[in-house]
Amino acid sequence: MSDKGAENSPIDREARLRRLRFRAWHRGIKEMDLILGHFADQVLDSIPDEEIDQLESLLEVEDTALYNWITGRENTPPQHDTALLARIRTFQHMKGPLWQR
Repeated sequence: MSDKGAENSPIDREARLRRLRFRAWHRGIKEMDLILGHFADQVLDSIPDEEIDQLESLLEVEDTALYNWITGRENTPPQHDTALLARIRTFQHMKGPLWQR
């Protein structure tokens, strides 16, 4: 079974996205649940595999450190200072009907 296409099948991608969405909504602190959960809900279905890899890497980071990077309280290490993290920092995914009440 050396078919490289099998490892990136639509089924595998969907399972990966479901796992990421769950992990984004089930963090250690509620603030990160809200930030990452809403971001995942809004963008996961449309981002390329490279950004999915980056999100997986970010989700491995301890909540307090990641929160401090997102809010600018601490400098982000170069390996995590990506365009994806910059998009999360904009909080645009937090705007919408739910937040305008």
